[in-house]
Amino acid sequence: MILSALYVWCQLNRDVIVSFWFGTRFKAMYLPWVLVGFNWILRGGGLAEILGILVGHLYFFLTFKYPQDFGGRTLLKTPDILYKYFPNRQGGISGFGQAPASRRRPEANNGGVGGRHNWGQGNPLGGD
Repeated sequence: MILSALYVWCQLNRDVIVSFWFGTRFKAMYLPWVLVGFNWILRGGGLAEILGILVGHLYFFLTFKYPQDFGGRTLLKTPDILYKYFPNRQGGISGFGQAPASRRRPEANNGGVGGRHNWGQGNPLGGD
């Protein structure tokens, strides 16, 4: 199931450069196949990984490719109850690469400079 979700992400972000072991860098669209090869070398087999890629490819095709490229209707739709718990938004609170918005409330200018309070001159330490 994880490889299915990874496959869909990799297809949606095909040209993103990802890093693997020891700084190996390649395009994201090759990552599922690199993981299959890596798991095949370490554990042998790899049938579960291939099955995950096939399921991910089927989902990607029916959800994105078929409706957009071939003009078909959307055959798979995410249930609305999942959007209630996992909103369909990107970037989180502030977005990637953007500074978060200030949470500071604007204060009324109480005679101070630049919206700051006029607290007085104060007393120097060690003075009479």
